[in-house]
Amino acid sequence: MTTASQMALGVRLRDDARFDNFHGDRNRDAARRLETLCEQNHDLPVMVICGDSDTGKSHLLEAVCHRVEQLGQSAVCISIEELLPFGPDALSGLETRHVVCLDDLDKLAGDPRWEEAVFHLYNRILDRRGLLVVSMSEVPASLPFGLADLGSRLAHGLLVQLGVYRDEDRMRILMARAEQRGMVMTDEVAGFIMRRAPRRLGELLAILDSLDENSLQAQRRLTIPFVKTVMGW
Repeated sequence: MTTASQMALGVRLRDDARFDNFHGDRNRDAARRLETLCEQNHDLPVMVICGDSDTGKSHLLEAVCHRVEQLGQSAVCISIEELLPFGPDALSGLETRHVVCLDDLDKLAGDPRWEEAVFHLYNRILDRRGLLVVSMSEVPASLPFGLADLGSRLAHGLLVQLGVYRDEDRMRILMARAEQRGMVMTDEVAGFIMRRAPRRLGELLAILDSLDENSLQAQRRLTIPFVKTVMGW
């Protein structure tokens, strides 16, 4: 049987998923709140991060882990979607970490075996005075959890609600990520990309990956003509 603890040994946190590079004004206060909670002694057994896809939930979960590790404690972040093929028993052993982050917990809502496994994990973490941090697409009360005890625990946790990014936030994030890679992106180039790229942040950053790779290969600056050539616009 593969456990989540065994999987976690091979899971590396993204180095760019930290609080100090969580850009965009829309959810900045939420990020600061999470970071402050990581740095304080508290009796919170569970924190719930809610928001639509593309609002930065996964980034914040990994940022929590990075900050906790900087403070000398152990943490793990695992995607429920990736864990589902291994079955509910895969959650065993995660409670040995000080902080356990489970991404996309709503993916298991309505599955009795998985819900029970998460509920027992919650209790084991509580017994060790650890912290469970989960992300969901909606608030717990809006999700079809069949196990009332689990739904109740999540509903009484600390809720951090994320909002959908505005265009100016997406543009700021795009330019900040470009700068982190050592790329010079002017407002004009960023605006050109924003007018033609899909609105989803994940797809926007995938375009940045492509531009980064091609600019390195061609030894070219990011200009509008170069972006047009690479993207076929």
